[in-house]
Amino acid sequence: MILNLNEPSKIEDTSWIKPMQYIGIWWEFHIGTKEWKEGPRQGATTKSAKKYIDFAANHNIGGVVVEGWNSGWDKWGQKDAFDHITPAKGYDLEEVAKYAADNNVSLIMHNETGGDIPSYEKYMDQAFKLYQKLGIHALKTGYAGGIFPRGEHHHGQFMVNHYRHVVEMAAKYEIVLDAHEPIKPTGIRRTWPNMMTREGVKGMEWNGWSDGNPPNHTLILPFTRMLGGPLDYTPGIFDVKYENSPNRVAWNTTAEIMNEARVHTTLVKQLALSIILYSPLQMASDLVENYEKELKAFKFLESSTADWDESIMLNGKIGQFAITARKKGTEWLLGAATDETGRAVSISLDFLEPNKVYKATIYADAPGSTYLLAPTKYVVTEKNVTSTEALLIQMNSGGGTAIHFEVLQ
Repeated sequence: MILNLNEPSKIEDTSWIKPMQYIGIWWEFHIGTKEWKEGPRQGATTKSAKKYIDFAANHNIGGVVVEGWNSGWDKWGQKDAFDHITPAKGYDLEEVAKYAADNNVSLIMHNETGGDIPSYEKYMDQAFKLYQKLGIHALKTGYAGGIFPRGEHHHGQFMVNHYRHVVEMAAKYEIVLDAHEPIKPTGIRRTWPNMMTREGVKGMEWNGWSDGNPPNHTLILPFTRMLGGPLDYTPGIFDVKYENSPNRVAWNTTAEIMNEARVHTTLVKQLALSIILYSPLQMASDLVENYEKELKAFKFLESSTADWDESIMLNGKIGQFAITARKKGTEWLLGAATDETGRAVSISLDFLEPNKVYKATIYADAPGSTYLLAPTKYVVTEKNVTSTEALLIQMNSGGGTAIHFEVLQ
């Protein structure tokens, strides 16, 4: 209803609007191993961006976002900190854009405004023109902090007008958008389908530097926030206890809280959330190094997509569990996740095509593992199934199951 109350699309040629999975230089900032600003702990460098592009190209990931690519992060919170045109020292924008294009990977720009709307709007046309010239057609925006001019707020009319202005200008330059700290979903994506996805949720980053989101948080969202539209929650953290990142530095909280921070799920639940939480720009948000250590699990994300032909919620209860299946071509991918309570749920496979045999590759929490105990342990099994069968989905505490169904005959 919300979607269809909006006017039909104002974009005649939508061929440049392409859903995709993406990875990027982002999570290292939130867990405190790198910094947005220039210096010895700078995250966005030409070398690092190329590393992410290489991984994306080799593993069927469509895009790479690079936060901290521009100068001005050392002036965070100040007026006129960013121009969204000038690269940071150590980051060659043109070289990275060409490298991404040569490897058939979409470079996703990042425009953090710090809430400084007059400054952003002053440079926006020039910045978008630059991105289009470099062959960049995707942009993540951010509005962290209070809004300039003071007295305006994220959900006030001033900002509603601004968000609409950004969407329309992005369409002019054939740029799709992922908005963070946005206005709530209003169905504008029908009129401007380049408005691909948005945050508008207590997302993954909270797990990096606070007590984080409890296991039931992501089992509430499909029944609440997602009713408004796509959700860029940024799932996909494999190293849920940050055991591979010992040299973390507290940056916006105390060291004590930073040391206690973690993701309150199992690794397998992170796979499942990539299916349950829909976003046509879907991030696999962990560090490339952590994916390289677990390529067996990453195979599920590599086999996935952000563009689905059909979606079915097979079972679920608000805040308790959710089981969702999504179809791409002849394949189906299923995500099942639970709260602190381990549970087994039987589901019918009647969504599969009749008279076909499917190979089900099942990613499950290892026996005895929970989000508190050995959360990164998992097992992968295979079995042949048909649409006439039922399948028992086992979900350990704070965990889940992810399944890839492929037609055999």
